[in-house]
Amino acid sequence: MQQVPYGSVDRDTPLIRVPFTRLAVITVCLPLLGLVTCIVLSLLNHYNDATYTHCEVSNYLPSINAAISLTPERYIWHFSIGLHSAPRFLVAATYLSFYRGQFPRRLTEHLLSVLTFLLALCENVGLLLLTHVSSTETYSVHKSGFIIFIGSSLLHMLCTCRLWAVIERLSLSAEEMISYHHKCRLFLFNVCLCLLALYFFSRHNKYCEPGIYTLFAVCEYLVVLSNMAFHMTAYWDFGGKEVMVATPPEGKRF
Repeated sequence: MQQVPYGSVDRDTPLIRVPFTRLAVITVCLPLLGLVTCIVLSLLNHYNDATYTHCEVSNYLPSINAAISLTPERYIWHFSIGLHSAPRFLVAATYLSFYRGQFPRRLTEHLLSVLTFLLALCENVGLLLLTHVSSTETYSVHKSGFIIFIGSSLLHMLCTCRLWAVIERLSLSAEEMISYHHKCRLFLFNVCLCLLALYFFSRHNKYCEPGIYTLFAVCEYLVVLSNMAFHMTAYWDFGGKEVMVATPPEGKRF
């Protein structure tokens, strides 16, 4: 696969050509629709089980783990995350190629772009791990997947914002400027919501107050949604590009 600008002369015989903007939307919509569907189904069909807490206080919304661990919600979530993971790996590789082009002779930024790529891979692997191994099956594995996902996600956002801060000093188009500002805001929003979610989760476990776990669930939803929105900024970063699967011309085949 390669990126080519619209209107370029085809040197290869294209089999599939997909605008990158469409790929970005599809990649984000898969987990978004899967999550919304799971939450709605768990509230409609398994309200008591989905909102149950260990201390049995009033709770009105399921945590994400509770919403995706029931049936058929778990299958919907597994399906959406499974489909969305492959494009995520592709997008991570695309960003690495983009950063290399931006920093051909800057060793620090080059190393940071490699680290950002590795963090993107870890984030995706962590998401797959906590998705396919529920807390009710193997808690330690699920917990490890959650830690990998959250930790690598926050570090990936931080490194990405740092790289784009350097790019801003070099040159930015209008669309890239929009993307950069959205990245910074979403990163700060995500950090604040992670801290709030941790606070409400700890408070719930310590005091078992009615409604506190609901606030944790809301923060958890917003953490995931802001993470999706951060990745959606690829829409502006590669708006004039397309992903192409192609075969070489007859004269170039070996």
